[in-house]
Amino acid sequence: MLIDWFTVGAQIVNFLVLVWLLQHFLYKPILNAIDAREKRIAAELADADAKKAEAEKERTNFEDKNNAFVQQRSALLNKATDEAKAERERLIDQAKKDAETLRTNQADALRGDQLRLGNEITLLAEKEVFAIARKTLTDLATVSLEERVGEVFTRQLRELDPKAKELLGTALKNSSQPARVRSAFVLPADQRAAIQNALNETFSAAIQIQFEDSQDLICGIELTANGQKVAWSISSYLNALSKKVSDLVDTQSPPAFKTAPRPDAAKVPAPEPAALVGAK
Repeated sequence: MLIDWFTVGAQIVNFLVLVWLLQHFLYKPILNAIDAREKRIAAELADADAKKAEAEKERTNFEDKNNAFVQQRSALLNKATDEAKAERERLIDQAKKDAETLRTNQADALRGDQLRLGNEITLLAEKEVFAIARKTLTDLATVSLEERVGEVFTRQLRELDPKAKELLGTALKNSSQPARVRSAFVLPADQRAAIQNALNETFSAAIQIQFEDSQDLICGIELTANGQKVAWSISSYLNALSKKVSDLVDTQSPPAFKTAPRPDAAKVPAPEPAALVGAK
């Protein structure tokens, strides 16, 4: 069999042309397409990884922020709870203080009312005792109360103890003003003369006296000279009675409503008439 080398050469040429054509128009575009797709896929994978990393970072940041928010919220809640508790305790303490203040004010107001009532009762009793004593002495002994008070005061001037007599004598001697004799009523001339004579005889000197009547005294007479005073008054009885009444009220009243003693009543040792000598 003879070989047709022209045909073989033509087929080889055709094959080479086919390979070149396939290489140029088919394989190369396909390879380029494959390379491009691989690059695109690689880029997309890289972008996906980047997005995944970004998402992971965002998730981490979110979790951190969420944890910080939870901690901050817990701290704020604890702070608000503590502040609310402190405010509640403050309000309770303030309410207790206000209640105590109100109770104290009410007690003070009641005490003041009791004192005012006691003073009014005492003044009324003093006036009534004055009037009853005057009428009793007038009816029974035909001697007015004023005369009897004057006689008692004159007698006590004559019977001063040595210490009282010395103090009053020094005061009368050193005084540049006349001694003042104040009484709750107008002394008649004979009683003024009796008091003048009692002072002159007691101190062996002519004592200058200025007589006055005063509504401040309740059934009493007082002599004052240079800061010293000699006095007799029925108030000593009434002050002692007032103190006894106050003590009785205190024993029957709650501790918050105890009545305060009258300053003058607290100093009265006993319900008996007394001539007092001391600093005015």
